Amino acid sequence: MSKLEWDKTGERFYETGVDHVALYLQSEAGLYTGGVAWNGVTAINENPSGAEATPLYADNIKYIELRSAEDFGAGIEAYTYPDEFAECDGTKEIAPGIMIGQQNRKSFGLSYRTAIGNDTKGTDNGYYLHLVYGAMASPSEKSYSTISDSPDAITFSWEITTTPVAVTGAKPTAHLRINSTKVDSAKLKQLEEKLYGTAEDGEPTLPLPDEVVAIFKAA
Repeated sequence: MSKLEWDKTGERFYETGVDHVALYLQSEAGLYTGGVAWNGVTAINENPSGAEATPLYADNIKYIELRSAEDFGAGIEAYTYPDEFAECDGTKEIAPGIMIGQQNRKSFGLSYRTAIGNDTKGTDNGYYLHLVYGAMASPSEKSYSTISDSPDAITFSWEITTTPVAVTGAKPTAHLRINSTKVDSAKLKQLEEKLYGTAEDGEPTLPLPDEVVAIFKAA
């Protein structure tokens, strides 16, 4: 066994930033199609919850500890949002340019990237590709204020909850994370062509977890 070493050159990793955010509406069949770019996203705050401990006692000792199911939630902050997100935010267009609120909210999926930096390559080292499924946006506050001598753009924000989707050989999940530094680059490109589309064919789609796994397991 080799001796442990800390802070070796090239191994001082960190994670930062968020970019390449894309929105996918969920169809009645449970598929995620019609992907669109989401510009102006300033933050995505992942907020998992649950997994709370429930201790059980027997024979005057702690016998076992059970944990509740874990949920994936997140907060999105942005300067703007694509028109397609309006249905996800409870808004419906009843005539060209006329929108009404308090409508049914549609489920959606997301993809986004966060940079994996290190001490030698900085943020060019790699990235995590995040895929989120079964998301629903909760109503959120929108604050409008007068233009002054210190102008600032309005920031919109939403809290989202998720419903996990099936994964063969594992518990259902609402969040996949793919490390670009540890997967085959050609297969990662294949996945990203599905996510972002290509000039030649097909609309951008968010593949379900089993399809993602199949891409990387293919010979």
